Amino acid sequence: MELSTKAIYQTLQKITYPGEEKDIVATGMVQQIKIDGNKVSFTLTFKTDLDPHIATIQKQCIDFLEQEFHGIDVRNNITIRVLKKERPVTGLDKVKNIVGVASGKGGVGKSTIAVNLAVGLSKLGYKVGLLDADIYGPSLVHMMGLDGVVPGIRQENGKDVLIPVEKYGLKLMSIGFFVQPEQPLVWRGPMATSALKQIMLDPDWGVLDYLIIDMPPGTGDIHLTLVQSAPITGVLIVSTPQQVALADVVKGINMFRSQSINVPIIGLVENMAWFTPTELPNNRYYIFGRDKLQKIANDYQIPVVGQIPIVESIAADSDNGTPPAIKSDIVGQQFMELASNTHQLVEKRNKEFPPTKIVAINNT
Repeated sequence: MELSTKAIYQTLQKITYPGEEKDIVATGMVQQIKIDGNKVSFTLTFKTDLDPHIATIQKQCIDFLEQEFHGIDVRNNITIRVLKKERPVTGLDKVKNIVGVASGKGGVGKSTIAVNLAVGLSKLGYKVGLLDADIYGPSLVHMMGLDGVVPGIRQENGKDVLIPVEKYGLKLMSIGFFVQPEQPLVWRGPMATSALKQIMLDPDWGVLDYLIIDMPPGTGDIHLTLVQSAPITGVLIVSTPQQVALADVVKGINMFRSQSINVPIIGLVENMAWFTPTELPNNRYYIFGRDKLQKIANDYQIPVVGQIPIVESIAADSDNGTPPAIKSDIVGQQFMELASNTHQLVEKRNKEFPPTKIVAINNT
């Protein structure tokens, strides 16, 4: 079929809005079709931004048109218009991509990866925020050299709005800004999830290309709160090469891929992949084994987006509040490679799939 406005309407007439007898063209949802070579753009109009079928209809439009017209460029050219905005405005409304950094267990260097990934993306020229969602063990404040700093607060429409702390080109927020370092957070689940929502939704993040979220280790209430409160673009799962850590990687994969959550996994990150002595920066000693995470990556068809070595300077720099990614040495280069690979995979994910929706989980 020849590409034309009429042919596009005819193709989209095959799509019926769920629960209605009329197709999406007959209901007036398809508007402003424009054709420029093989590039096709149009607007899909929905009654409310809480319509549960927005992502499904958008994907159907892409699939039907790509099947009908070979070489058509439509994936990023569909504008979603809503007649009534019912979703509460939050500080995340101007954030383009939300990327979680998760791990199946503690002690694998997840926070180190999150911090340096954020710094790396900022060095690549993107506007980046970093949220420390590890409520019970916040480490961002110390790793960024911000001990004793307290975020500002301003009043807006009778509501307190948190102002993220800024350093190394990042906008930062953590529960660690509001508690003493030696103070244990003995909170029950509802208190922890309430605190998380406040530091995630209340700050004025502004316009961001990326918000990196340092998730707590394991699987639990905080993870469910995150996916129920924000549209997570995707997650990175961090592991070390030890077998006990790798077993928990599979648990994390299964959690995010479960039918009730269904958040895309962008890739796996292998921390402590090899040991490199400071005096022999080009030498690699695989003291925990080699290619173990790659086997899981192959089995689950998930790319390994970065491998970070064991180097004494990583721990020392983190303790001093100086993220290794700001340097141009071998370690800094590894973190920059991680940032670049992550960006490329996020772009690929956004071209191939519709935006992730906030997860609705029934407890009954």
